[in-house]
Amino acid sequence: MSEKLKGNKMGYAPMFPLIISMALPAMFSMTVMALYNVVDSIFVGNIPQYGETGLNALSYAYPLQMLMISFTVGTAVGCNSLISRRLGAGNQKEADSAATHGIILALFTWVLFIIIGIFAVTPYLNLYNCNGKLFEYGKQYLTIVLCLSGFTMVQCSIEKTLQATGDMIFPMLFQLVGAVTNIIFDPLLIYGIGPFPKLEVMGAAIATVFGQFVAMVFSLIVIFCKKNKIKVTFKGFRLELSTIKNIYAVGFPSIIMQSISSFMLLGMNAMLDAIGVTVLGIYFKLQSFVFMPCFGLNQGLLPVMGFNYGARNKKRIYSAMKCGISIALVIMSIGMILFLTIPDKLILMFNSENEQLMQTGIAAFRTICFCFIPAALAIIFISLFQATGKGMRALILSFTRQLIFILPIAFLISNILGFKDMIWLAFPLAEVGSLILAIILFVQLAKTDFKKLDQPVN
Repeated sequence: MSEKLKGNKMGYAPMFPLIISMALPAMFSMTVMALYNVVDSIFVGNIPQYGETGLNALSYAYPLQMLMISFTVGTAVGCNSLISRRLGAGNQKEADSAATHGIILALFTWVLFIIIGIFAVTPYLNLYNCNGKLFEYGKQYLTIVLCLSGFTMVQCSIEKTLQATGDMIFPMLFQLVGAVTNIIFDPLLIYGIGPFPKLEVMGAAIATVFGQFVAMVFSLIVIFCKKNKIKVTFKGFRLELSTIKNIYAVGFPSIIMQSISSFMLLGMNAMLDAIGVTVLGIYFKLQSFVFMPCFGLNQGLLPVMGFNYGARNKKRIYSAMKCGISIALVIMSIGMILFLTIPDKLILMFNSENEQLMQTGIAAFRTICFCFIPAALAIIFISLFQATGKGMRALILSFTRQLIFILPIAFLISNILGFKDMIWLAFPLAEVGSLILAIILFVQLAKTDFKKLDQPVN
């Protein structure tokens, strides 16, 4: 074993315990992250008189909110991939530079969403003919969470930087502190408890960004005041085009990949009636408790696979992938069982007293959940492509999952064949198609890049 690998557990530790130790904190962290929007929606859904309107407003707001998260996480994933690969190759200086670039790029991204928050929210809501209280709630929520999104962007950049070094505990704590702050202030600001004003949906937005602010402050203290395997410094720092290019080689496809969900929701919302839009909004909030642990698993897998790809250790790459698939299948199977057996109880958390919404939601949940198993496999393949710097393969796979397959299938079922109640079948059918493509792309990777790992370095 080379000297550069001896000091890093990702190069030698037994794989399954390594994955568990690295992924569990990230899985917990991502599950906590899902609480932000879900808790907002649960409290908003219980606003006297206007709960259903507020819930509908958050459903319409969700695609733009997801777009912001896509840019945030995508850029940070690009940094994570570059840092882990540079560490695996033993290049500390370039790893440190990538981490510093990540924070700067997070600030640039913030400026973009300030502009969107100021100028794009009203035209966006007008696309859906939102008016009255629905428009008021939607504009309040979106303007606040977009214009103050810089807090979560900086925190996410630092979180992914630490994860690239194998540190999963502090990123988990960042998310936990932010979510707990949000949960505490949500009811205080939404309902006006004690000395706090009653702000309804605006209160939910303020509680969210305040939680993100607290998490950001915590992350800044850790990255600058604690000794870490990565050093972030702005002294003598200069932006390097080559580093930015390397970050976005993985980061940009990741941004597009995650943004696809926003465009998919926009397309689905256009095909659904108001009840369907609310059902889809509730589903996406609840399914995050199933998918987020898998995304957290990927955060544990990505640095391990990236490190060993940089170290040219094909055996450990395959071992990490097999462990990831096994764990993902367990998570998704549990989620599918819950959505099949207790969909009514899941929907009731949002205080829905609308019988039509309940009937539509139960049918939708029991159909869509069959996408969970093929999705588990596709998500692990996407992580492998990202970790090895093959961002374009991850992008292609995500396009087919959430845009190229699902929207045409949904349109065919609902508009051409006329089976509007069966539109939810588009989700599992799209996942099966994407899984077939994922296997093809993986086989190609194994026959080309992975074969080269067996060859000695000159």
